[in-house]
Amino acid sequence: MARASENPRVRSFDLSSGAEARLRNGDAPRAAILVNGGTGRRVPGTWSATSEWLAEKLAPRYPGIAFLEVRYRTKSWHELTSCMKDADAALAAVERPTILVGFSMGGAVAIGVAGDDRVEAVLGLAPWIPDRLPLGGVAGKPCDVVHGAWDRWLPGIPGVSSRHSRAGFERALAAGARGTYTLVPRGLHGVALRTRRGGLLTLPGAREWLEPVSRALDRFSQVS
Repeated sequence: MARASENPRVRSFDLSSGAEARLRNGDAPRAAILVNGGTGRRVPGTWSATSEWLAEKLAPRYPGIAFLEVRYRTKSWHELTSCMKDADAALAAVERPTILVGFSMGGAVAIGVAGDDRVEAVLGLAPWIPDRLPLGGVAGKPCDVVHGAWDRWLPGIPGVSSRHSRAGFERALAAGARGTYTLVPRGLHGVALRTRRGGLLTLPGAREWLEPVSRALDRFSQVS
């Protein structure tokens, strides 16, 4: 079911799994699906501040790519299978060549559904890539990672260490993926936070992420 949006360039609708989606550049021939992080608690899904910030910045630059943000039914790494089903529903909704852009836990979600024939590339942003996660879906596909150098988990503050994502990236390469790993100097966990009023607070160094993310989108756009 489609819903009205405050931004006329953004279309919001329900996915077949019961999750929600927001779409920019809906008529574009290629798609980027942005999947969010999660928590240890089983809580209702929210819109990712990092995904929204990137979609706002990049959709005007890439009119040939439809940017679809996913709001999970439940955002928790204890519900990883459910989150992957939401990502599968997003793939069915766009039904076109796709790059999966996974932030934090979304990295595991993206890799988990990357074996779908519609997926041509994966881009992990500070991705959580647990050891138990099968990596066969990225074999033969681009799998790039961008991570903030200052990102880490601290008590009460979510984060993923670059050491963790680097190890996951190396396992993906060993599984047959190809790609690049970019460490953003002074980068934090993502590029934006949600304010209490619902707006976006840009994090320090956020714009330094745009170049490596754009390189991945450029390569994806050039695939024939």
